[in-house]
Amino acid sequence: MELSAAVKSLSALAQESRLAIFRKLVQAGPSGLAAGPLSEGLAISPSSLTFHMKELTHAGLANSRNEGRFVFYSAQIDSMNALLAYLTENCCGGNPCTPVSSKLRLKEKR
Repeated sequence: MELSAAVKSLSALAQESRLAIFRKLVQAGPSGLAAGPLSEGLAISPSSLTFHMKELTHAGLANSRNEGRFVFYSAQIDSMNALLAYLTENCCGGNPCTPVSSKLRLKEKR
């Protein structure tokens, strides 16, 4: 992933509604969610959902597909993984990293 693509992705996610939408789509998996239930589940108006999905789609983080009269949205998992790989490239100076959750558990045990 190039710097400009990473910035575009991070910019799209740097808004509460879009981050919530993206997280919900990631949880839904490859099949995605229909626009109606997605909008209702997040208490976002349909017009706002359309606006936010345009931004996520433009950033390459989501896509839409029509099935009959319904629009389904899904996360682009490959793009998400590419962003995560870009952000964690050369993490910890090339040494194996301990997952954050493990570090937190170690602190809690002390």
